Amino acid sequence: MENKETVIEVSHATVRFNLASEKIDNLKEYAIKLVKRQLMFQEFLALKDVSFQVKKGEAWGIVGLNGSGKSTLLKVICGILKPYKGEVVVKGTIAPLIELGAGFDGDLTAKENIFLNGAVLGYSKEFMRAHFNEIVEFAELKDFLDMPIKNYSSGMAARLGFSIATMVKPDIMIVDEVLSVGDYAFQQKCMERMAKMLEGGTTLLFVSHSIENVKELCDHAIWLNKGEVVKCGDVTEICNAYMQQF
Repeated sequence: MENKETVIEVSHATVRFNLASEKIDNLKEYAIKLVKRQLMFQEFLALKDVSFQVKKGEAWGIVGLNGSGKSTLLKVICGILKPYKGEVVVKGTIAPLIELGAGFDGDLTAKENIFLNGAVLGYSKEFMRAHFNEIVEFAELKDFLDMPIKNYSSGMAARLGFSIATMVKPDIMIVDEVLSVGDYAFQQKCMERMAKMLEGGTTLLFVSHSIENVKELCDHAIWLNKGEVVKCGDVTEICNAYMQQF
């Protein structure tokens, strides 16, 4: 049996946010209370002692109700957030699709944003020129290249972001519900591309409220509830257990 390399290891990760416990109406009042050390905060744990391992080439679905910590977990793995306690180790390049419009400038055209987003991902201008037509063709936005991104619908922005992020095969692909804003035909197109990337050895972390999509694409799953792991393991077992609560 092949012993696959661990590419994501989350060990006892806890993420803490401080929520203001009182209403402050203006900056002056905030500054005064800050100087006097009178600001009151309530501790909120978005993740609580989360641990799991992902092997190279595996596809993990992350399921749970809104507010369960799914997006927070992905942001910790991407390095956007640092855990208050615990450790996260990631090996390989990551292509994150976590928030719509991340890396885009709303005042620039789609054409300009393709090169801007490519630069953010570490690609050269020459590389982006060579793959420009491929990106546009997949996103199906040829007639809207000179339109500012701020005039794009959320679905159009998701198309462009997905097309750029999947232009080359990353070691790890992270997708957080961004495909839900697209039409059904484009969702299927994205699912097919992700399936091909998995066949090529890419590791996937996939957040979706569509349990059918999770089962179709993933072989493992983790179920979060209020920041804690309920169960993790085989995707069918976890998804069936998750659905039984409704």
